[in-house]
Amino acid sequence: MLSLFPGLLYLAPLATTLIRVAAGLTLLYVAYDLTVARGEIASTKFLVVGRIPQWFVLFGALVIFVAAVLLVIGLYTQAAAIVGILFGLKDMIFARKYRNVMPLAASTGALLFIMSLSLLFSGAGAFAFDLPL
Repeated sequence: MLSLFPGLLYLAPLATTLIRVAAGLTLLYVAYDLTVARGEIASTKFLVVGRIPQWFVLFGALVIFVAAVLLVIGLYTQAAAIVGILFGLKDMIFARKYRNVMPLAASTGALLFIMSLSLLFSGAGAFAFDLPL
């Protein structure tokens, strides 16, 4: 079947850029929320690991913040997308059980997972430091 708007197909790298920036901004929000709620997260008893120290929560927020910045500027996009995939998957699985400490709903975690998976396979898009090989 023919495309309805074939003149817009040359903008395909821009669509990947929009997905990359949206995933990066979502991860920035997650890093901010983890930093603000670190006391509540540290006082929550988790299923396998028990209680998590506050420094570990801050370290996780730092990793997510670095991945978010890398996604927004388009550097090491696939490595940062793997962090987004792991966090989205974790959020999808545990959002219902630990609702008070998860920054995203399960549906938003699923969207972050899908956006990051798309970035892993498609690359950074336009306006990025990553070069397609």
